[in-house]
Amino acid sequence: MVYAVIRVRGTVNIKPDIKKTMQLLRLTRANHCVLLEENEVYKGMLQIVKDYTTWGEINKETLTKMLSVRGKLIGDKPLTEAYLKKAAPYHSFEKLSEAILENKVKYKDIPEVKPLFRLNPPKKGHRTVKRSFVNKGSLGYRKENINTLIERML
Repeated sequence: MVYAVIRVRGTVNIKPDIKKTMQLLRLTRANHCVLLEENEVYKGMLQIVKDYTTWGEINKETLTKMLSVRGKLIGDKPLTEAYLKKAAPYHSFEKLSEAILENKVKYKDIPEVKPLFRLNPPKKGHRTVKRSFVNKGSLGYRKENINTLIERML
């Protein structure tokens, strides 16, 4: 299983341990998204940053769309299927997203690819950035509902 983690809140008045964890997750700015595999280390890190991020299980359609629209190479060049054909054994975004979801390949291990996605703020905004998703907010674990948020941010 692969989690999509999105930073929701900014950097003002943030505790040093939370700030360091955000740097380790490569979430340095608001509306940045990274893909993380499910393991105990990342789950612990997500619990540390739960008041500043939201995460959930991403599905194949959303991941494919995010790769094609927001995938970037070093030098801020777009990620294209032509580049995938020569750099990776996957010749389309669909096959790459299947491999990522099955943990056959990590997105950050593809050569010259930026390991994060810079997303737009969501259309119609966040509910609130001070409450958890369970309490009608935007923070924390949101299961499959992360896909609708990412669709609004693309």
